[in-house]
Amino acid sequence: MAVKQLHPSGDFPAPGIFRRAASAFYDLLLCVALVMVLTMTYQQGALRLVYGAETLEAMADSGQLDRDPLLTVLVIIAIYGFFGLFWTLRGQTLGMQAWRMRVQQLDGTSITWRQAINRVSVSLISWLCGGLGIWWALWDRQSRTWADIASGTRTVVLPKA
Repeated sequence: MAVKQLHPSGDFPAPGIFRRAASAFYDLLLCVALVMVLTMTYQQGALRLVYGAETLEAMADSGQLDRDPLLTVLVIIAIYGFFGLFWTLRGQTLGMQAWRMRVQQLDGTSITWRQAINRVSVSLISWLCGGLGIWWALWDRQSRTWADIASGTRTVVLPKA
């Protein structure tokens, strides 16, 4: 997918820590809902068709469904797909739209899939480090997080419409 100029365009400021965290929390809620729907569809749809209702219930009771590698792969693909699609198409997830933020390349164009995958990976590491990668924006001269630095992108606050 080719990058495109995002609108509105201009030189916008970087968001503060509160705005970033609020947007991330909003997106976390959406991701939890996505994982719940995906898990229900997978277990109650696909697995029920393959094994049948009684066998599936016995598998659930014995704990065989607790560590399903295929479900893990599907969840990872769904999370990367969620952020990747939103960021490459419009530069904004739903949480970012609510808080008027956007991820873009330095020239104001949409990011690539490679950058999106990089951002998601580094963001996960950042949050696993107690949010240190987000707090990093307080010390960086350009208010960049680890994900911004690693992917060569920047997060900006859009003006009110």
